[in-house]
Amino acid sequence: MANDSSDIDAFGGVSNRLQPRAYGDLREWLDALRAEDELQEIDVEVDWDCELGTVARKAFGEGHGPAMLFKNISGYNGPDARCSQLFTGSMSNYTRVAMTLGLPKDAPGRDLVQATRYYLGQRVPPVEVATGPVKENIVTGDDIDLNDFPVPKWHREDGGRYINTFQATVTMDPDTGVHNLGIYRGMIGQKDTLPVLLWRAQNWGVHFQKWADRGMKMPVAHVYGWEPSMPFCASAPVPTGVSEYDVMGAIRGKPVELVKCETSDIMVPASAELVIEGFIDSDPATFEMEGPFGEYPGYFGGDAGPKHVTKVTAITHRNNPVFQGTLEGTLPKMLNENSVMSSVQRAGVAWNVLERAGVPGVTDVHCSPANNGTTLFIQLHQTYRGQAKQAAAAIWGSNSAHLRYKHVWVVDDDIDIRDYAAVDWAFAYRVNAAEDDIVFFPGTFGSLLDPSTRLKERDPMLYGTGKWCRVLIDATVNLDFDPEEQYNGNRYPPTVAPHKGDMDKVNARWKEYGFKDD
Repeated sequence: MANDSSDIDAFGGVSNRLQPRAYGDLREWLDALRAEDELQEIDVEVDWDCELGTVARKAFGEGHGPAMLFKNISGYNGPDARCSQLFTGSMSNYTRVAMTLGLPKDAPGRDLVQATRYYLGQRVPPVEVATGPVKENIVTGDDIDLNDFPVPKWHREDGGRYINTFQATVTMDPDTGVHNLGIYRGMIGQKDTLPVLLWRAQNWGVHFQKWADRGMKMPVAHVYGWEPSMPFCASAPVPTGVSEYDVMGAIRGKPVELVKCETSDIMVPASAELVIEGFIDSDPATFEMEGPFGEYPGYFGGDAGPKHVTKVTAITHRNNPVFQGTLEGTLPKMLNENSVMSSVQRAGVAWNVLERAGVPGVTDVHCSPANNGTTLFIQLHQTYRGQAKQAAAAIWGSNSAHLRYKHVWVVDDDIDIRDYAAVDWAFAYRVNAAEDDIVFFPGTFGSLLDPSTRLKERDPMLYGTGKWCRVLIDATVNLDFDPEEQYNGNRYPPTVAPHKGDMDKVNARWKEYGFKDD
């Protein structure tokens, strides 16, 4: 879609500054990271059994580390190895998210959110091509062996070697033919089986039920290694009925080239590194043990139990493919790719929800990477009573609230929502529980992986979703308070912030006072 003045105004001018870039494939993305000094290539031997995951965990750190290409993995460094390299950390800092979105490397967080908002409303449909590099090798029958790929055991407590961590799992709506891409966890079972965690409330769960209602197995393709727009969109709550391929095309400014799978009608990127094709059966007799896994809340979740299985029917891959995966699980000062991406995506999606719902005065939206969008901060220019409650109701009533937005904080536009000290100050002095500033919304759908919900209340087979009590913290100035004469006709007393003229004078003389810098 062409930009017009309304686009520019609606997204803070960001849409006019975007420079979409089609990287072509994972290898071109790696070249771009090398050029920007954003890639650490590790040549020494590293063990796939927990050592690789521990290196990645330490490197991810607080979200400032490089992406990593492991080139010497124990057991996969011989001349006959089908795959000998693993890439991780593609999106583990905001610099690389900005590069993905066509923004300057040092773009502020608000610009990343606005760019996400913009792209989610754009569509560049994919195109089908006859073949591509992903078809250079086609593996079927007895030759299929998932152990041919250097899949790590990321954590010591994981239930196995998790192959599905940063892939795009592609399914198709049998009614409409629209493809959905999502990042859903899965581990190596047998050499040709891939047990997965499949929830009915997720998009591929909806597809699965439609195929099951027809008495058919669901075709699926797991795609590993392509441009960064693929995992970014696969992990984002793209509007229902819209294919992530369309949004990927908008982000890269060029249609995604797709080829048809060997054993189904699923379409996959023609230049992907690796595709695993198969079918998922609804028959419990086909289920295999899966879990637990170090999940996004920072706990091991989705306990071991019989789960749905991708029965692999074909593997296609490039010559000398690069496998791509990542760590999950966020702890304080311990971020990862999903947490960094989610902080941008979930803020952008929430802002769009608020806009569609007609909530006025929204000036910024933020999710901290520490909680993967479980907590949402909204900054608004308050013009009427109940505006914060309207915002929370809009968010919680949207399908994007699945797994996210458990807690919603609303502050006035004088509070920087990316400054925890500022938010804490607003919580301390603008929140009074007795004035309905803390609101509970109990018994709602929530995350199956949140251990603050009782285990019996988050059975995926029984309920399809978890159970949350959502909370609004209204840290705005209370408009029920009367304007007071002693406050110069305002509801609250003035703050101690210096007047602008006084601050300008001091700033001008700062070095004269003997201070070295600001």
